[in-house]
Amino acid sequence: MANSKSWKKIFDDYKIHEHNFDESPFPLSATQIKRACQKFKETGEKEVRVLCKQDSRRNRPDIFIKHNLFLLPVKNGYFNIIKGEGYIDIPEIKKEIVVYSAKLDFPLDTSKIGDSEMQHLDYAYAASLIRTFMDDASLVLTIRGRKYTPAFEFYVGKQLIKVVSVQTEVDAGYEGRNQIVLIEAKNFGATNVIIRQLYYPFRQWQENTKKKVVTLFFDKAHSEDVYSIWQFEFGDPKNYNSIRLVKSGKFRIVGR
Repeated sequence: MANSKSWKKIFDDYKIHEHNFDESPFPLSATQIKRACQKFKETGEKEVRVLCKQDSRRNRPDIFIKHNLFLLPVKNGYFNIIKGEGYIDIPEIKKEIVVYSAKLDFPLDTSKIGDSEMQHLDYAYAASLIRTFMDDASLVLTIRGRKYTPAFEFYVGKQLIKVVSVQTEVDAGYEGRNQIVLIEAKNFGATNVIIRQLYYPFRQWQENTKKKVVTLFFDKAHSEDVYSIWQFEFGDPKNYNSIRLVKSGKFRIVGR
């Protein structure tokens, strides 16, 4: 990893090697990261945002991989280094592709311009694929962009993690009569993702509604016109690792 050198210096400066991760996470601030890396010249070697972006297992620096560690934000400018499994595999969907007829009665010219995650997700919603997958015709777009979490606690193994006012972002959130559906979207065929991207928005909106909160992972393949959707749930809302797959499907959207 390009930032492994920076993280080695951070671990050396604050003697993180000596910490017993089996007992507790190691708290680390953005200020400490900046101080340790201030003499590096490249942006990727000293920028906190870049150093702390570890969205997949392979994005972790070498020292994290070696010691089975992952990083979670717990407050604006504060992080916990935690021992354990921080990621969830996105399993290959081996079922046949379902040919899905869009519910629109006219073609969308603008949906063909570009190749962004948001664009593909918006088209899937406009074609009513999201509503059909969730079997909920009442879903309407109500959530988009960045927000800050309320205070909540959870466990990774036996370690208690306390979070307050961490910035989250969902690619889209839909509200129906009885449920809230939150979506994390990718467009590069992700094989695993940090659980935080599903868990933090789940806990955030669970604090703000009595409706059921559902989390989806969405991917549009570059090589073919196929939309993949996975539904995950947390068996125990206070257990970060209680995530499990509920259902999944692959779809090719065709016009009417």
